Amino acid sequence: MIPPALREPLEIVLRSYSDSTPICRTQPVGGGCINNAHRIETEQGVYFLKWNDQSLPDMFLVEARGLELLRATNTLHIPAFITASNPIAQCPAHILMEWIEGASGSLRSGYQEVLGRQLAELHLAPVPPVYGLDHDNYLGSTPQYNNRDDDWVRFFRERRLRPQIELAQRHGRLPVARRRGLERIAEQLGRWLDGVERRPSLLHGDLWGGNVLVTSSGAPALIDPAVYYGDREAELAYTELFGGFSPRFYAAYTEVWPLAAGYAERRDLYNLYHLLNHLNIFGESYGAQVDAVIRYYVG
Repeated sequence: MIPPALREPLEIVLRSYSDSTPICRTQPVGGGCINNAHRIETEQGVYFLKWNDQSLPDMFLVEARGLELLRATNTLHIPAFITASNPIAQCPAHILMEWIEGASGSLRSGYQEVLGRQLAELHLAPVPPVYGLDHDNYLGSTPQYNNRDDDWVRFFRERRLRPQIELAQRHGRLPVARRRGLERIAEQLGRWLDGVERRPSLLHGDLWGGNVLVTSSGAPALIDPAVYYGDREAELAYTELFGGFSPRFYAAYTEVWPLAAGYAERRDLYNLYHLLNHLNIFGESYGAQVDAVIRYYVG
């Protein structure tokens, strides 16, 4: 059940969205570990609501901005956002958006190729010639710092790795050897990442299998972005970390935009950012994977 203080504001917004019928049904939706999620139904439509009475500052506002940036590329299907708000009086922070009805059976069979092709088209879309973004946002529940920089290696070291390393230190999750190994990687990052022809791309930023849906028409859709302008290799690397993307996905992507030589040697460096984030959120269960990356690059 959604909080009573949230129902009236939602109905007011929906009236301006050409849905004048009251909310008649709400149903919890699983899959998230940070916010509450519900399917909202009126007599005229179905919507997706996330809310949190202890939300992080601007969490839903920056999510809405990320959705809009992705939608503006006219590549992948991105749910339209209707409203987003910080907490006001008794009304919790929330975001309301289009409900995506999932596909089943044969309609799902070809979505991996479409996803690969459309992700490449997203990465090829025109963007500013800098890395970062004009605002910070979140990767899960972790602040993601996006101060813009025209140097990708410096951006990845200072805005991606170092904040995660410092957070892990504060959480007591960096034994001495792990800390030293991470510092060596940060200091020598250019050894592996320099010398690659690259350009900024708009990245979804949190592209794992759980953030890909398939619509009732069989089209792939992306949710829960952590957008920024970055090297597209960082996005492709994360798709490989937890699985869920088939060889057909990668073949379709590279048919549109082939990867630069040596990508496989850089991949785990990019995934170190996500592994550290998981270490910070979920604890030492991810420590062994972090240590394995350290051993591979610096011994």
